[in-house]
Amino acid sequence: MESTRRQKLAQADSTDIESLHHHVCGRIRQLRRERGWTLDDLASLSGVSRSMLSQVERGQANPTLAVTFRIALAFELTLSDLVAGAFAPRGVEVIRGDDPASVFRDDDLCRIRTLSPLNLEKDVEFYEVELHPGKRLGSAAHFDGTREFITLRKGTLEITSGEFTQTLHKGDSAQYRADVDHSIFNPGKHPAEFFLVDIYAGSKI
Repeated sequence: MESTRRQKLAQADSTDIESLHHHVCGRIRQLRRERGWTLDDLASLSGVSRSMLSQVERGQANPTLAVTFRIALAFELTLSDLVAGAFAPRGVEVIRGDDPASVFRDDDLCRIRTLSPLNLEKDVEFYEVELHPGKRLGSAAHFDGTREFITLRKGTLEITSGEFTQTLHKGDSAQYRADVDHSIFNPGKHPAEFFLVDIYAGSKI
């Protein structure tokens, strides 16, 4: 693990840092304009001076962590949200089928493997699921506008979203609201295998 961390640090060269700087500055400008705020508005909400904000948006100043954090709070975002997308994957990003780190859950209810790369977090979540016989995978409502998509590879499923229920058979696909209480039930005598995708409102996917 230590060698992996050193490799990642070595990859964070000056080009990467410059890319991050330009990304954050541009994103602050974009977010402010999307909200219809003036620089004075953002200054009032963040506690960062108007002149500093102007320099940041034009890429003429490199904001400190504290300044960036205050700006993120003004937009009701985390630092992670603010820098999201700064480092797009280069080449082909692979999640190996035998990678134990991809197993999100494995118990007497189900086995869930994460298939979506970490850089897509907040936008989309992609899973491979095996739901054991007679088991129900239930969930409380997600964020407003969230939808789930299922493609059933093997077995039978009953999908419930709010007051609606549908039965799926091998090869069927379904999409439904996930911003209400919802559940996935395997009524069969054998495991049900399916792909599950969560897409959040505002996603660019």
